[in-house]
This record gives sequence, C-alpha cells and structure tokens, in this order.
Amino acid sequence: MKYTMKLNLLLASFLAGIFLTQAQDFPQQDLDSVVIISSRIELPFKENSRTITVINSEMIQKSAATNVVDLLQQVAGVDIRRRGTAGSQADLYIRGGSFDQTLLLIDGIKLEDAQTGHHTMNLILPLDVIERIEIIKGPAARVFGQNAFTGAVNIVTKKALENQVKLGVQGGSFGQKNAEVTVSSNLQNTSHLVHYSRNTSEGYRYNTDYDNQNYFIKSSFNKNHMPIDLIATFQERKFGANGFYSTPSATDQYEETQASLVGLSSVYKHNNLTLKPRLYWRRNQDEYVFIRTNPEVYRNLHITNKVAAELHGSYSSSLGTTGFGVDLAQVYLSSNNLGDRERFMTNFFLEHRFKFLNDKLDVTPGVALTYFSDFKFHAFPGVDIGYSISEQFKFYGNVGYTYRIPTYTDLYYSDPTTLGNDQLDPEEAIAEEIGIKYLGAKWNGSLAFFNRDSKKLIDYVKENEDDLWQATNIRDLNTKGFETNINYRFDIAGDTQLMDLGYTFIDDEVKDLDIAFSRYSINSLKHQVTATYKGRFFNILQPTIVYKYAERTSGQAYTVYDAGLSVIINQLELSVFANNIFNEEYYETNLVPMPKGNLLFGLNYRFK
Repeated sequence: MKYTMKLNLLLASFLAGIFLTQAQDFPQQDLDSVVIISSRIELPFKENSRTITVINSEMIQKSAATNVVDLLQQVAGVDIRRRGTAGSQADLYIRGGSFDQTLLLIDGIKLEDAQTGHHTMNLILPLDVIERIEIIKGPAARVFGQNAFTGAVNIVTKKALENQVKLGVQGGSFGQKNAEVTVSSNLQNTSHLVHYSRNTSEGYRYNTDYDNQNYFIKSSFNKNHMPIDLIATFQERKFGANGFYSTPSATDQYEETQASLVGLSSVYKHNNLTLKPRLYWRRNQDEYVFIRTNPEVYRNLHITNKVAAELHGSYSSSLGTTGFGVDLAQVYLSSNNLGDRERFMTNFFLEHRFKFLNDKLDVTPGVALTYFSDFKFHAFPGVDIGYSISEQFKFYGNVGYTYRIPTYTDLYYSDPTTLGNDQLDPEEAIAEEIGIKYLGAKWNGSLAFFNRDSKKLIDYVKENEDDLWQATNIRDLNTKGFETNINYRFDIAGDTQLMDLGYTFIDDEVKDLDIAFSRYSINSLKHQVTATYKGRFFNILQPTIVYKYAERTSGQAYTVYDAGLSVIINQLELSVFANNIFNEEYYETNLVPMPKGNLLFGLNYRFK
C-alpha cells in the first residue's frame, strides 16, 4: 500500500507537469520583472530558454528553512547531501552530477575551489542577506566555465533599500544557540548592508558539535552615476566530524574551515553598450585532523587563494543582443599533503541571441574558450532555442559540451589507502534538454527531459585487494531523466496561499568496467519528490509544511516532513521550526545518520 501511494504521487506530479506545464512562488508580474543574471546576456525569467529555478525573497521567508543548505533541499533536481546539521558540511549535486561538477556563485562571482568540490558550500550566505537564488540546471560551461558541468547556483544578495536594524535569537534541540544582527543603511549616494551571526550546538550525537560564524558587508558607492559595489564576507566553521569522511567507524574526526571573499564591481552603460568590470579574491583554508584530541596522528592543512579579474559586456542592435567577455584568474594552493601548486586560467566567451518570427523564436548560439596553464585549451560550444507559443506557453531546448578539469585532490592526494594521479585527463560530456513551461496568473508549471553522455569520469580503482585506490579516467556514464514542477497560488479570505510540487526522475546507465575493484558509487536520486505548502492567515500567521521523498539508485529510500510556523506582529516575529517530525531514520551520504525530530524556536525584531 505504501509503495502504491508513492507511485501514484510520482505519476500525478508527472501528469500535472504535462498538462499544466518552472514552478515559481511569486506572481506573473514579478516573473516578468525578474532579470536572471545567471547568463552572459541578462534576460527576464520568462524569456530564458533553459531550465532555471528562482527562489525569491518571499519563498525564502516562508520556507521553514534556516540556512541555504536546507532551503536547496526543497528544489527538485537539486541533491544536497548533508553531514551533520546547520550546513556545517554539505555537498551540492545537480541532476545526478558529482559535487565536483557543480558551481556556486555569489552575485555572479565564481566560488569554485581548486582543491576539492567539498568546499563548494563553505561560503553559503545567511538567508537574511539573500534577495534570491537562481538555479540553472544542465550544462552551464558555456556561461561559467568548466566547473558548471551539470549546473550552477547563483546567490543574489540584497540591496539596502531602507534604514533598519534587525536582531534575532534562536534556541532549540541539541543545545542550539543562534544570534544574529543585520543593519541596512540607504543614503543619498551610498548604501550599506552589514550582517553578523553565530550559530552553535552541542551536536545531535557524539562529536557533531559546531561553532559557526558569519560576517558579511555589501556597500554601494556613487549610486547615482557609475556605481561601485563592494562585497566582503568571511565564514568560519569548527565542527566535530563523526564519520563524515573515511569510514563511519572514524568517530573522532574534526575539521575547521575559513572561507572569505572580497569583490569590487561596477556597471557602465552607454546607449546599447553595457560593460561590467569586476575584481575579486577568494580564499579557503581547511584543517582536518583524524583524531580530534591527537592531531599528530594525521592532519591536513590546505590553503587555496584565487585572484581574478573579469570584464563582461553586451551590445544590442537590430540583429539581436551579443554577449562577450574575458575572465582572468590565478590560483595558488599551499598544502602539507598536496604540495604547493599554482594555475593560471583564462576564459573568453561570445554568444549572440537572434530573434525570428515576430520575436516568437529565439536562437542563442555561443562558445567559451578556456585556457589552463596545466591543461591547455578547451572549448565549450552550445546553443539555446526557444519558441513562445503564447504569452504563457514556451517550448525550449538546449545542447552543450561541458567538462571539468581534475581537482588537486584528484591529482595529488595521498593517504594510507589512496593515491592521486597527476596524469588524469579532464572529464567531458555532451548534454541535451527539451522542455515546456507555462507561466500563468495563478498556475505555473514546467516539464523538461534531459540527457547527458559523460566520458573519462574519474574513478578510484585497483587491481588487487591490497593495492592502493588510485584515481583513473576509466568510467563512462549516460544520465537521462525528466523533471516537472507545478506551482499554484490561491487566496483564502484575502490571504495568499502557495503550493508547490516537484518531481525528478534520473536513470544512470553505467558502462561496464574491466577492473577488479572500483570505489566510485553512482547514487543519484532516482526518484525525488518535493512538496511545500506556504500559508498566511489573518495577516499574522504563516504556517509552512515541507514534504521530501527520496529514493536513490542504491535502493535506499526515505521520507522526511518539516514544518514551520511564524507569528508576525508589526516589527516582531516569533517562529518555531520542526525538522523530521516523524523521526525518519535515514542518511544522505557516507552512512552518516541524520538527526531525528528536533525543534528550533526563534525571535526577531526590526528597528526602523
């Protein structure tokens, strides 16, 4: 009976996507006005010919999530595999790719880490400073470069629009204690947004305590002329890592990470020409010890620095819009395990958007040409095509070449059981997608089919049981599937209610290996269902219910319910969040058990 109910839910979400056909949680007029910056040519949401999900500020505020990691788990096609709670350590996967094959950006700044994709989420920002999150699914190498193998997530930060101070405190299960302050100031020619927060916990089991701190500053100068924007953030995490890496029996592991970003950007516009220069520096430091109380047994310390300069531009003419630009970056790594490394990268890109048939048909071919000092030249061609059947319906399709170069961990890592390989080649793939989306006043929906043929994927293999695992380009993989999303907005006594339903199916066909032992594990979300209800009553009560069903390729399946309730009275907000309310026993990666039911109470107050 339980299996039949789940099957019916999957079938219902698929059929609804066909007949109603990306679900977004805000009205049509907002969709028209939101300009997606997750592309070289900035376009309104409805004009994009890709599968893009936008989580806007309203969705964030009503999500029953307290951090970006938990928020992204509510999006179909996105697989967040957490170790522990509060986002201390988590890996980002999109449509069956690996954590090394996805890219995170802040305001368009690329945050990839040359050491390992495990650090992708080290710079996730507090929800209080986020305006929206743009999720582009499918190959995005033509737009962002090599790390966007299966997709990218761009966090767009808020602008200070008013003068106010927000104070917040939270407390709950596992000795959680959180405190935050956010200050915004909007002056005549400058604006500033400043945030500090600290989150601590005793841990939900042995050696899973954490102490996380977040600092964030965003300032805009010369707003009325040629603006100069400064963004700076620093995040420090200290956490017990019981079973997080190695084997589940390694219960005394410990890790500390420090991640920072400083960026300067501007926008110059003259007639039909737009230029966007940018400078930034990203730093990541990771210290790992195998036995927390005895670091001498085994300890790694890695420090990665990336210094980059970019110039992006677009030009509009009677022939359409041309996007162009160049990125230059220098990467430095200092590590007691991986050695001292450095890499110079250059990325040139060019694309043009043509429109035909009274602007109903859009065709956007483009190419990115990238040079790596240790992997030479690579090109990423691709094309997006869309056809608007009406103001509400649009067909779209895209195809692109994508790849990623090996991380320094793949190339040089060494421990008692594992050996890197400095002769590795880049992974590569061809990916295609076709879809349809409907954007209406109350209903929104989409349906997309995708396919990806990957070659030279990096696996850790060995011939004999006593040999070391060694990184090797040995695996080919075909990944195909479909994704559907539906959103419905309705009113009860004048209060807006929001309902979302998403479903993703992924089928991985792994090619046979002529090798005795393989450590690579394909464990995609074969079936993924996400459903949320976000309500509002009497203009002060905001209940939220979140349903997540996951079935992995390995056969593991679990169902998790989360809920939240906020009471907003003028500048005061009282909230309670309940996670895993039915005590589901499950894990998301490396056999690390996730916590059972737990509560978090909060209080926020805004001074204006």
